[in-house]
Amino acid sequence: MSSDFERLVSQANPAAANSSGGGAQPPRRSLDNENPFLIDDFDDYDDTPRTDPRFAHRQAHQAGPSAASYANQRPNPSFNPLDEPITGYEQPNGLGRGPSIKSERSVHGSGQPEGWIFDADHPSHNNSALNVNGNGSTFTGSRMFNGMPNESSEGLRVGGQRPGKRKLFNFKKTWKWPWEKEKVLVGERLIFLNDEGANAQSGFVSNYVSTSKYNLVTFLPKFLFEQFSKYANVFFLFTAFIQQIPGVSPTNIYTTIVPLGIVLLASAIKEVQEDLKRHQSDRELNARRTLVLDPATGTFVERPWRKVRVGDTIRLQNNDFIPADLVLLASSEPEGLCYIETSNLDGETNLKIKQASQQTSHLTSPSSVLGLRGTLRSEHPNNSLYTYEGTLSVQPSPLAGFTSGERQIPLGPDQVLLRGAQIRNTPWLYGLAVFTGHDTKLMRNATATPIKRTKVERQVNTHILFLFVVLLVLSLASTIGSAIRSWFFSSQQWYLLLSQVQSNRASQFVQDILTFIILYNNLIPISLIVTMEVVKFQQAQLINFDLDMYYEKTDTPALCRTSSLVEELGQIEYIFSDKTGTLTCNEMEFKMCSIGGIAYAEVVDESKQEESHGGSWQTFKELQQTLSPEGMVSREEAVQREVLREFLSLLAVCHTVIPEVQEDGRVVYQASSPDEAALVAGAETLGYRFHTRKPKSVFVEIDGSTKEFEILNVCEFNSTRKRMSTVVRSPDGKIKLYCKGADTVIFERLSPNQPYTDATLVHLEDYATEGLRTLCIASREISEAEYKEWSAIYDKAAQTINGRGEALDQAAELIEKNMFLLGATAIEDKLQDGVPDAIHTLQMAGIKVWVLTGDRQETAINIGMSCRLISESMNLVIVNEESAQATEELLTKRLAAIKSQRNTGEQEDIALIIDGKSLTFALEKSISKTFLEIAILCKAVICCRVSPLQKALVVKLVKKNSEAITLAIGDGANDVSMIQAAHVGIGISGVEGLQAARSADVAISQFRYLKKLLLVHGAWSYQRLSKLILYSFYKNIVLYMTQFWYSFSNNFSGQIANESWTLSFYNVLFTVLPPLVIGIFDQFVSARMLDRYPQLYMLGQRNTFFTKTAFWMWIINALYHSIILYGFSIILFWGDLKQSDGLDSGHWFWGTTLYLVVLLTVLGKAALVSDLWTKYTVAAIPGSFIFTMIFLPLYCWIAPMVRISPEYEGLVPRLWGNSVFYLTLLLLPCIALIRDFFWKYWRRTYRPLSYHIAQELQKYNIPDYRPRQEQFQKAIKKVRAVQRMRRNRGFAFSQTEDMSGRQDQAKLIRAYDTSQSHQKPSGL
Repeated sequence: MSSDFERLVSQANPAAANSSGGGAQPPRRSLDNENPFLIDDFDDYDDTPRTDPRFAHRQAHQAGPSAASYANQRPNPSFNPLDEPITGYEQPNGLGRGPSIKSERSVHGSGQPEGWIFDADHPSHNNSALNVNGNGSTFTGSRMFNGMPNESSEGLRVGGQRPGKRKLFNFKKTWKWPWEKEKVLVGERLIFLNDEGANAQSGFVSNYVSTSKYNLVTFLPKFLFEQFSKYANVFFLFTAFIQQIPGVSPTNIYTTIVPLGIVLLASAIKEVQEDLKRHQSDRELNARRTLVLDPATGTFVERPWRKVRVGDTIRLQNNDFIPADLVLLASSEPEGLCYIETSNLDGETNLKIKQASQQTSHLTSPSSVLGLRGTLRSEHPNNSLYTYEGTLSVQPSPLAGFTSGERQIPLGPDQVLLRGAQIRNTPWLYGLAVFTGHDTKLMRNATATPIKRTKVERQVNTHILFLFVVLLVLSLASTIGSAIRSWFFSSQQWYLLLSQVQSNRASQFVQDILTFIILYNNLIPISLIVTMEVVKFQQAQLINFDLDMYYEKTDTPALCRTSSLVEELGQIEYIFSDKTGTLTCNEMEFKMCSIGGIAYAEVVDESKQEESHGGSWQTFKELQQTLSPEGMVSREEAVQREVLREFLSLLAVCHTVIPEVQEDGRVVYQASSPDEAALVAGAETLGYRFHTRKPKSVFVEIDGSTKEFEILNVCEFNSTRKRMSTVVRSPDGKIKLYCKGADTVIFERLSPNQPYTDATLVHLEDYATEGLRTLCIASREISEAEYKEWSAIYDKAAQTINGRGEALDQAAELIEKNMFLLGATAIEDKLQDGVPDAIHTLQMAGIKVWVLTGDRQETAINIGMSCRLISESMNLVIVNEESAQATEELLTKRLAAIKSQRNTGEQEDIALIIDGKSLTFALEKSISKTFLEIAILCKAVICCRVSPLQKALVVKLVKKNSEAITLAIGDGANDVSMIQAAHVGIGISGVEGLQAARSADVAISQFRYLKKLLLVHGAWSYQRLSKLILYSFYKNIVLYMTQFWYSFSNNFSGQIANESWTLSFYNVLFTVLPPLVIGIFDQFVSARMLDRYPQLYMLGQRNTFFTKTAFWMWIINALYHSIILYGFSIILFWGDLKQSDGLDSGHWFWGTTLYLVVLLTVLGKAALVSDLWTKYTVAAIPGSFIFTMIFLPLYCWIAPMVRISPEYEGLVPRLWGNSVFYLTLLLLPCIALIRDFFWKYWRRTYRPLSYHIAQELQKYNIPDYRPRQEQFQKAIKKVRAVQRMRRNRGFAFSQTEDMSGRQDQAKLIRAYDTSQSHQKPSGL
């Protein structure tokens, strides 16, 4: 260290002057002279080896004569401290231990997934106690897992002779009847080690997984139940039944049941096609291969996943996916450590550390694992991803390394590897299968997808009820007319012989009602439901084939898994989004740093170039040039060089990262926090390459030579301290404290007279405005005497049993003072491409975005700023209270202030930030309405530190208390409950096996695709389907109301105006294409206009196209058209037309003409309402009429020959050769549609809606002249951001803690010696 730098530090920290005289130690030895076998021994608390008398006979049977003798004699060995019973000892949060005596965990004894039970406000908790003693009792006090064997335990067998024969498979029933209640499991699951027969008798479920909706047995009942939950299908089934009654139906008995059968068949084909894809996905998953230990051969053999059983020992290798929930027994790494990636479960790509129990970590060969004898007492299957309780009872087995009595080994979440996670950077590991198939925690979080009904479908059901009431009224009116004719005018109409056929007036009245119901039944279009299903399916295909939503990097297209919800995509008002893996990539990148008052970046932005010339901003390349020792330098440059070296040394040394050198020489950094890995990678980029970790030191390559830094102590990071410190002995022998943490905690621990504080604060503000996560870097020198005194305090704190964490924090406080500020770092939590633009556009579309994340408050606000969810002009309402009363008071106060402000006319945008603890209180019934009211008034909401259950509860709260349509988007199994609770669930796909994508209604690979999915496909689908439904009602009412008007002419006799099969062809053939084409291809505006003007999306939110007003306007229009067409046809055919042969034209001549006039009118209406004409539109509208004019004459000519429609005999030459027929065909549709044409002109010209104006802009390609003020707005935002940061002191800091609080990072890193990786066991 140069004298100038020493003087600078001394001025800032007077205490440092004494440290230099403390007697510096000689330089540390080099890496080459290091003892390769130097690894610290860690004494773990061993459990008392005892023999349980209840299993003495079993031990004797399995372990042979020696074990039997031991079990019977029960010797009392000489005293050994390690063999003493552990009683009354509260277990510390040590390495790889199970739950502590007073650990709290969620109770899942109900057997029902917690994320889908919303009746209770809070999940219940119980205390579980671990008491490891000589009698082998375990875990008392937990309702779900009490640790005591009982008769209800799965697979329990106490003593006695085992049966001679066992079935190899005895898997329990995995299905249940709809009325069958789920069985509440009590006691514990008992698994026998290396005993396939005993485990087979226990009836555990297989590892076969099915996510399909149907199978061969359930398809028919499930499908019919779902189809007949739609009112239209029930009505037509009823109509088909009464048509079979002789003498009641005026039409053919098959005219309803055949079309209904076709409708159901089409729906069935669609359902089968969608479910076959699920079956194919299941087959591929179940056919994956894994290595299972075969007891017969003592080697690992390949088996498909579906054949993995509870109790099997699995060998997994690097990058393997985990096939079942396993208990980690051993691995290739020191102390039984392994790394897993849980992106499939929680969306996080940073690696998690798992560790086998120290008492099983020595089982590194198949023979030693096969030697295990005993049982595993485990909790029952549940859906809690982060908890586990179990006890491994191991009998004496020399082959397995257990020579004394039975051992009780506690197991906890650190030892559990969950199905769906992936092994990373671990050559191999052994795991014991505890949960398989649908019992795994992953599948417990993937309950059957709930049946979701869209808002449009519910409205359709309501409209069908209205029309059914109308139908009943018409039928009753016609029946009354028929009764009046029969009862009062029968004598005047003697020629009808009514008096001879009348018998019972009551029965005749009922019969007439049924007749008229059949006659008017098609007021409700029979083809509507199947047309909607086909259109939705095709709209889903358009989503699947959209190249704009195809992610080339992972070869992942969009996938609409539930086509029945497509129109709901156009009405979304709330989006609930996960953060990690959904908005962000969970990839940290070292972007900038401030060292010695100078800011450094990879590339200096143009706006900072002027400052750069003044020396405030420099590039990383200039930083490396400053570090170069070549040439003479000034005093200031020498000081800056020393600060740079100290800063980079700190980054390379102060961390808990494990380096792994790849075969190509590249170093890969493994860290529980991605922030730490990014900082170490940043130091490597700048020339300080950390490459080897030993138990007591780390090695850093600096300027081509390796330097050793001895790690003396590590003061770990946690949410209270918000900093991490490392005490090291540097290569020059001096003891130094390296510290990094949040600005709020670092600045208050600095010594006076800091030279770089002001400049660093300015740079921190710059970083914060750009959405970067920051850490402040500081150090100090410690004298030998001071360190010796403090080390004794630290060691004493480390030995504390109760409150060890607090004691260590207090010890760290004594040394973390009078530090010298070196600078700050800035890390970018990389957002997915296009996220800020997507969120901003969605907000412009009137959609409110809520982010529900498990991150800290500072990080969540930081991400909200960077993704433009929160703008600089927003007023932040932060709720971070410790009690329900304080939460309620704060929410009530803020709500009153916001309402008061709104009443004065001010409309300031507000963002609500609430943490998990306060959210727990806010979701209580007494406070939830206040919380929801203030949240709805906010433009953005961020919920921090939330659990998966809380995510679902927030969605449910909004869903139940408002009529808004909600959407949830996530990428992990912890998001499944939220996804299934919302109206529409979106899963992020692209990573193999993502559970959220499998449980979602739609899967996309990037968040930015949500913009097109909603604003374009959603808006189109909603508008198309609305138009399709209204048009389908319209076209049927036009035709069948002519039947009603005709009743006044036929004396209410029930006579039909058209031949019955021709009536059926109306929906099935002649008018089937226009609704289909409108529903699939129509566009009220183009995708480009919807993207340019996202405000058009609000039309769907307001339900503009499918309101009750719109429905009744279409109904009135249909009534108007039917009156016009029927009335004018009666006028034109008054007295009947005379043929050239002197005969009348007849009833069927007029009826067929009216039928074709109605058909041409409804096709003309379809042409008027179509916004986009394509070749398919031409084929559907004009094409349908051309097809009818060809098909109908052929049918009228051929059908009478085969005695199907005798009414048409001889009609073809008389009708199609008559000029009046063609005049009527041209004249009446024009008369009927002239009003519609003028209405459309007047509406678009004088009362246009927003999309009418957009259509004009699109047609004439009018450019957008909205002024651009991006540079001005950017400057304003920066000023507001700086002002906010100065008001709210504390930037988002880039460091994460171990959420579980169970693992001791300092102890873990001391278990590693990465220089000895070649000596790892092979596991074979």
